[in-house]
Amino acid sequence: MQDILVNWSPQETRVAVVENGAVQELHLERTLERGLVGNVYLGKVARVLPGMQSAFIDIGLERAAFLHVADVHVAGQPHGRGPHVDATSLPPIEKLVFEGQSLVVQVIKDPIGTKGARLSTQISVAGRLLVYLPQDDHIGISQKIGSPELRDQLRQRMTVLVGTRESGGGGGFILRTNAEDADDRELADDIAYLRKTWATMRALALKSPAGALLHEDLNLAQRVLRDLVNEHTQSIRIDSGMQFEALRAFGTQYTPGAVGRLQHYRGERPIFDLFGIDQEVEKALGRRVELKSGGYLVIDQTEALTTIDVNTGGYVGARNFDDTIFKTNLEAAQAIARQLRLRNLGGIIIIDFIDMARSEHQEQVLAELRKQLARDRTKTTISGFTQLGLVEMTRKRTRESLAHMLCEPCPTCGGRGQTKTARSVCYDILREILREARQFNPKEFRVIACAAVVEMLLDEESQHLAGLSDFIGKPISLQAEASMNPEQYDIVLM
Repeated sequence: MQDILVNWSPQETRVAVVENGAVQELHLERTLERGLVGNVYLGKVARVLPGMQSAFIDIGLERAAFLHVADVHVAGQPHGRGPHVDATSLPPIEKLVFEGQSLVVQVIKDPIGTKGARLSTQISVAGRLLVYLPQDDHIGISQKIGSPELRDQLRQRMTVLVGTRESGGGGGFILRTNAEDADDRELADDIAYLRKTWATMRALALKSPAGALLHEDLNLAQRVLRDLVNEHTQSIRIDSGMQFEALRAFGTQYTPGAVGRLQHYRGERPIFDLFGIDQEVEKALGRRVELKSGGYLVIDQTEALTTIDVNTGGYVGARNFDDTIFKTNLEAAQAIARQLRLRNLGGIIIIDFIDMARSEHQEQVLAELRKQLARDRTKTTISGFTQLGLVEMTRKRTRESLAHMLCEPCPTCGGRGQTKTARSVCYDILREILREARQFNPKEFRVIACAAVVEMLLDEESQHLAGLSDFIGKPISLQAEASMNPEQYDIVLM
C-alpha cells in the first residue's frame, strides 16, 4: 500500500511517496524555481540550424530553447515522434520554420545544466482522465489498461463523445490509466475542460507578445492528485490547512475519486519525521548506499551518464562464493530501481554488477531489475549485459535530479570531489615564486596560504623553501590565513 505525504511551505512544496514504510519517490518544487515541463509559450524563432535539423527558440528564458525537427508538428504525421526518428524521413527544418516566426511551443524537457529547455510544437494538454492532442484526430489508450475488449470498448465510446471537426468536435485524445472505470459524463466533462483550456491558449496567442506564457501546468500539490494517486494509495496527508482546503476544492472538481483519501495532518511532529524522510534525502545525496546484507552501491553522477557499482562489502552469508555474489546482485537490483526513482536519475545509466560466472544468475538478476523498474512512472529501457559484463540502460530525463536541485559544486574543489594535498600546493607555490622572481625584483616574497600549507613549508618542506630563497637571492616570508581553502594562496611582492 502507498501513502503520500505533502510538506507545504510558502517557499517550497515537498512530496514523498511511501510504500510499505520505505520512501520510493521524492518530488520537490520551489516557488521561485518551478519546473517548465508542460508550459506552453508563444515563442519566436531566433535561429535555424539546417546542419543539426534544429532551431533555437526564444521563449523569454535566460537561454534559448531547442526545437528538433522530429518535434515539429506536420499535418498527417503521428504525434510525439521524438528524436529517435530518422530526420532524413522528415521535411527539412528550414522548410518548416524560419527566423522571426512566431510559434506556439510546449516545453517537454526542463533546462538541465548548460542545456536549454527542449520544445515541441506538438501540443498536449493533460486533464484528469485524458490527454488532449488538439492538432490530431487519434484516439489512444494507455498501455496499462488491460484487455483488448476493454480497450476497444473505450475507443468506441470516446469516438462518439469526441465527434468530428465538422460537427464542432474532433481532436485527438489519449485515455489515461485512471479513465478505465470512468463513465461517459466524466469523460465528457474532461473533454469540455481540455477544449476550453486550448481555446484560451489560442486566444492568448493572438494578442500576446513573443515569449508570453500561454498556459502553465498545475503546481506540485495539484499534480499529486492528478498523476500520483492510484488504486494502491490509501492516504494523502498534507500538513497545511490552507492547502488542504485548496486541494479538496481542486479534487472535488477534477479528481473526485482521490478526495476521500485527503487528510489534514495536525500532528506535533513534522510530517516528514513520520517515516524519516529528511534522513532519506540526506542519504540520497551521498555516493554510497548500504544494502541490508552488508553489501553496498556506489553511485556517481556525471554530465554524460550515471554509473552504479555493486560491491559485496562485508556480506559472507551464503554457502559459497557464487551464491554470495548472486544474492548481493539480487538485492542490489531492488535497491538500484528504488534509488533511480528516489534520486530522479535519468539519461544513460551503466550498472556494474559483481561478475557472475553462471548465465542463469545473470538472467535472474536482469529479470529482477526489470520487475522492479516496471513500477517506475518514468520510461526505462534496459539493453542487457554487455561483453564487459555491464548492464546498459536509459531512464527518461525530464527534470533535474535531486542532487542537482538541492546542491551546487563545492567552491573548494570545483565539483571534483577532491582537493590537492598540502604538499602539492607547496610545490605550486615554489614554482610560482621562481616564475615571479624571473620577471620582478622585489625586496621580499610573502606567501599567504592556509595553515596546513604554511605548516608544511615551515616543517617538511623548509629545506626546499630555504634552497629557493638562496637561489633567487630574496627572503621568503609566510603568513597563515584561516579563511583560505586548501588550494588557495597568494604571493605578495613586498
